[in-house]
Amino acid sequence: MDNMPGEQQHESVHRQIRFADGSGSSNDTDKESKGSGSPVREVPEDPLHEVGPQLKLLPMNDQIRELQTIIRDRTTSRGDFVFSADRLIRLVVEEGLNQLPYTECTVTTPTGYKYEGVKFEKGNCGVSIMRSGEAMEQGLRDCCRSIRIGKILIQSDEETQRAKVYYAKFPPDIYRRKVLLMYPILSTGNTVIEAVKVLIEHGVQPACIIILSLFSTPHGAISIIQEFPDITILTTEVHPVAPTHFGQKYFGTD
Repeated sequence: MDNMPGEQQHESVHRQIRFADGSGSSNDTDKESKGSGSPVREVPEDPLHEVGPQLKLLPMNDQIRELQTIIRDRTTSRGDFVFSADRLIRLVVEEGLNQLPYTECTVTTPTGYKYEGVKFEKGNCGVSIMRSGEAMEQGLRDCCRSIRIGKILIQSDEETQRAKVYYAKFPPDIYRRKVLLMYPILSTGNTVIEAVKVLIEHGVQPACIIILSLFSTPHGAISIIQEFPDITILTTEVHPVAPTHFGQKYFGTD
């Protein structure tokens, strides 16, 4: 994409979170905003001011933007969708691991050189919210081969339409672990809120939970953080319209 003179230094800031009316694609929205006064608002230079530092976004670049575009495009084939989703998941997982505690260590290289490095502290695990959260499990295993992964099944109650926990299985010592809670789409935030409540019931402190997600709405992120101010959310984009078709498309049930 070509940049206008003088805009390049601010581009990454403005593209991290975009609040739009959701009536079309981001490109169409940009065009309309210039000519018709469409309600598109770029977030100020501190894009996290409304939700606080608990919400962390991957630094935006053209690679991530293209993956987001492919996932949102309704004409994308399932093969391309899964391929692009897996790439984006891997990027989120890698950044999520950067949020976990490390310790310094010294190793000896094959030439006898002493190298000062770091290593993970033990005591981390993943938890996927079924079913769409299971799409992120392989990305986590690809980075941490021996990591333990728990599961939570939450569905809407047919009568009350409220999120209800139907199944939960965790490592028995999860209360001592840092938890990477995996759920790709944060729309209302209700499902994640219920999942966090279950983790808290099992002794996990919100400060020890990192939510790994691909897309979030402003409402979803704010709802979660208001409920649990000490929790961390990591995502690639905050946008009023979330790709809620993700689970069906990924697993081929659309």
